[in-house]
Amino acid sequence: MRVVYFTHSLASCWNHGNAHFLRGVLRELIARGHDVRVLEPEGAWSLQNLLDDHGEAGLAAYREAYPELASETFGPDLDLDRALDGADLVIVHEWNDPKLVAAVGRRRAAGGRFTLLFHDTHHRAVSDPEAIRAFDLSGYDGVLAFGETLSEVYRRWGWKDRVFTWHEAADVRLFRPPAEEGPREGLVWIGNWGDGERTAELEAFLFAPARAAGLPLDVYGVRYPKAALAMLARHGARYRGWLPNARAPQVFARHLATVHVPRRFYTQVLPGIPTIRVFEALACGVPLVSAPWSDSEALFRPGRDYLIARDSNEMTSHLRALSEDPGLRAELVRSGLETILSRHTCAHRADELLAVARRLSAPELEVAG
Repeated sequence: MRVVYFTHSLASCWNHGNAHFLRGVLRELIARGHDVRVLEPEGAWSLQNLLDDHGEAGLAAYREAYPELASETFGPDLDLDRALDGADLVIVHEWNDPKLVAAVGRRRAAGGRFTLLFHDTHHRAVSDPEAIRAFDLSGYDGVLAFGETLSEVYRRWGWKDRVFTWHEAADVRLFRPPAEEGPREGLVWIGNWGDGERTAELEAFLFAPARAAGLPLDVYGVRYPKAALAMLARHGARYRGWLPNARAPQVFARHLATVHVPRRFYTQVLPGIPTIRVFEALACGVPLVSAPWSDSEALFRPGRDYLIARDSNEMTSHLRALSEDPGLRAELVRSGLETILSRHTCAHRADELLAVARRLSAPELEVAG
C-alpha cells in the first residue's frame, strides 16, 4: 500500500510533539513493506526554529535514529497530482495550510482512488474551534483524533462514525529501557513551556515538590521566557534547553523518575488525553508520577503503572518514596512497561490505522497488515 502523509514536519521535533509519534508509526509501516511518502511545507515553523537555534547539527539525532525516514519539502507550486499519484491512503495533519487541506479534499471528491483522512493531534478544536472549522473537510473520508473527547467534538460536528480515536504511542524500537542499568539520580522533566497554560501547575506539581523532596531536577524544553527561567532558578532546577526527542531515552536512563504535568486543556476541556511523554517514559522504564489527570479511557492502570498526586504535598511524598524505595520504583517500571508493550506501541497504532483504511476504502483496495 502507498501511504502519503502531509505533516508540519517530520525532520523537526522542536515544539512539535506529533513528530515523535509520526516517526514511529511511519517506521512501523515501512518495516511491514508499505510505501511511505512524507511531505512537509518549506519554511515549517518548527524546523525553522530548530535550525535557527542549532543549525544542521540539530537534525543529527533524528537522522541517526531514523535512517529509513525521509521527507520531501514542498512550496506553493506543489504538483498535487504528482504527490498523490498511486496513493492508497492519504493523511493530512491539522497543522497544515487550509488551502492545502481543501485542495487534497477536492482531489478525493473528484474521484481520487485513495482513502483520505484528516489527523488532529491538538486542542484547537476546543481552544480555537474556528481555526479548525475553517478547514474544508467535505472531501475527506474520515478523521483521526488523538483522544476520545476530541472524537466527540467531531461527532458533534457531524462526523458520526467517520471519526476514529487514534491515540499516540511509543516507538519501542527507540524508547525502551537501557540495555545495562547505570547510575540514576534525581528527576527529569522533558516538556515545553508553551503559552503559560500550566505555569501554576508546573510550580505546584514539579518545581516546588522536587525541591521539598531534596531531589535535583533537570528540565529540558523550549519556549521558556525569562519569568519561567527565573522560576526554575528560585527552585534550584537546572534548565538544560532543547533536547532532540531521539535522545530522550538516554536522558530518562540517567534519572530516578519523571513527572507528568498535563496542560490545562487536557484536564478541563479534553480530559483523558495524555501527552506522548507518558507513553515514552513508561516505555523507557522510568517511574512516573502524574499531577491530577483523569484517565477516562482506561489507557493505563493508575496507581500501578504510575502514581497520582492530588496536590503538591502528595507529589512531594511520592517523590520522596520513589527516591527511598527501589522496590517501588521496580514495580512501577515493570507494570508501566507491561502496559505499553501490550497496548500502546506504534505497532498497535499501525494495526489500528490499517483497520481504519480497510473499513473506509473501496472494496477492491487490498490493505495488507
